[in-house]
Amino acid sequence: MVREPWLDRKVSAPCGRSVILSSVNIKSALAGQLSAEQLSNSRDTETFPLTTVVFTRRMPGSASNTCLGPWPKDVGIIAMELYFPSQYVDQAEMEKFDGVAAGKYTVGLGQARMGFCSDREDINSLCLTVVQRLMERNSLSYDCIGRLEVGTETIIDKSKSVKTVLMQLFEDSGNTDVEGIDTTNACYGGTAALFNAVNWVESSSWDGRYALVVAGDIAVYATGSARPTGGAGAVAMLIGPNAALAFERGLRGTHMQHAYDFYKPDMVSEYPVVDGKLSVECYLSALDRCYSVYRNKIHAQWQREGSDKHFSLDDFDFLVFHSPYCKLVQKSVARLMLNDFLKHPSPDTEAGPFAGFDAFRDVKPEETYFDRDVEKAFMKASAQLFETKTKASLLLSSQNGNMYTPSVYGCLASLIAQHTASQLAGQRVGLFSYGSGFAATLYSLRVTQDHTPGSALDKLVSSLTDLGVRLDSRRKMSPAAFSEIMKLREETHHLASYVPRSLVEDLFPGTWYLTRVDDKHRREYARRALDDELPAEPELVRTASASEHIPSPVKKMPRMPTAVADPVAGPGATSSN
Repeated sequence: MVREPWLDRKVSAPCGRSVILSSVNIKSALAGQLSAEQLSNSRDTETFPLTTVVFTRRMPGSASNTCLGPWPKDVGIIAMELYFPSQYVDQAEMEKFDGVAAGKYTVGLGQARMGFCSDREDINSLCLTVVQRLMERNSLSYDCIGRLEVGTETIIDKSKSVKTVLMQLFEDSGNTDVEGIDTTNACYGGTAALFNAVNWVESSSWDGRYALVVAGDIAVYATGSARPTGGAGAVAMLIGPNAALAFERGLRGTHMQHAYDFYKPDMVSEYPVVDGKLSVECYLSALDRCYSVYRNKIHAQWQREGSDKHFSLDDFDFLVFHSPYCKLVQKSVARLMLNDFLKHPSPDTEAGPFAGFDAFRDVKPEETYFDRDVEKAFMKASAQLFETKTKASLLLSSQNGNMYTPSVYGCLASLIAQHTASQLAGQRVGLFSYGSGFAATLYSLRVTQDHTPGSALDKLVSSLTDLGVRLDSRRKMSPAAFSEIMKLREETHHLASYVPRSLVEDLFPGTWYLTRVDDKHRREYARRALDDELPAEPELVRTASASEHIPSPVKKMPRMPTAVADPVAGPGATSSN
């Protein structure tokens, strides 16, 4: 058979199967005139004479025209799911327990509560839970996923990826054709994974299926000033065309640089080494530079369209940031206003938002990271911007703490959860992602205009409206109980022949949890039933063979280390990882 590639057409979308048709049927196929019965009677690779096309049946909600152009249209976030631990500690109570001044954590950091994991949960269980929850709540089949990538800095194996553990969820579907792997660089790994997924959908490698991005981490610190900036959780995002939250193509401002502001050189400890002051400086300097690059790129776009408009914060309808702690986010909004002021060719210092700023006209940004006068003036001037564009995004951050890679996406979900579809429709959302070491990007999403009932945006908003209720359903633990659990994690981290001690009943229904670690460090998991009257779901175990299922052994006391060295926690009260 002679093929003429210039006549080929590929119409594809998630979960379709290819049927090769003859050229005489091209017109009717593309016009939708072939019945479902005709297609179902065709063999998966049925070939006819003449030039061929590939016609793929698509899921409802995917685009019929997206593959006919140079790239799919409106690629972005279609669905989101969150997971956070079922227990938290109150930060005001932690202030008393730690013997620090009242308000140090609640006002100085802006944190109200901090979620934390027992020894029943690890990075694999968090990601198993959030992925299965997303798939179930959106009624998705696992064969609809063509790429799965995980962003995390919580490393429990130096070789085996979290993604390969998640592939156990795909086994019943028979789908092993799933690209992607883990991506790591502090809190930036989730964003890198997201960019990879978007790039895959927009590339020649895309096969019409969805991409799934998972960002998850357990943020814990040694006893001391950095401990209240911990947290834990995971976010899963479904990526594809015709998304409710579409990436604005070409509008990413990235900055990468070498620094030892936050890092984890001790492979047997969960705790990082932190230079708090340097970390804040790196975060703010990265924000400055990413914003500058972003503005240059959008200016170039506008100039090509014939506009001489200058970009400013007013052009973002909402702003979402990576949130190590909430106060740093508020300072970041002020920081962007400082950038607008310094870049403005002729700012009005007599009236308007820049009134009274004459004294700051010649300041150098790199000299103002810890300038109290500059910080105070611009935080006051940007207070209304923070209230309207950013404050709503801090719900999860203030109530659960820093989740590392999922942090900025937990903030995005918080923003969506507290607005209606009509309030979000057509808006531009700016997102700043930062990971220590360091890597950062400022980019933007455009919310679809369609907010009608049953639309992609309506479904996304509806799926997140229970966030506040879920946060309120957690159990409050005392600071003493929190400290004991942290001590248990410290002593048993990375042990072999270990059976977790914490109660499964304390987890949310539907949560995956660790059942044991065998003598070869192989981890086994089970899922708490969604209905408490039902038994737990069968364990996920992968040891000698791919299909082998081995029940947990009789519980036994874990092997405890003979001595536990105090992990190193570097100088500085907080980090911006």
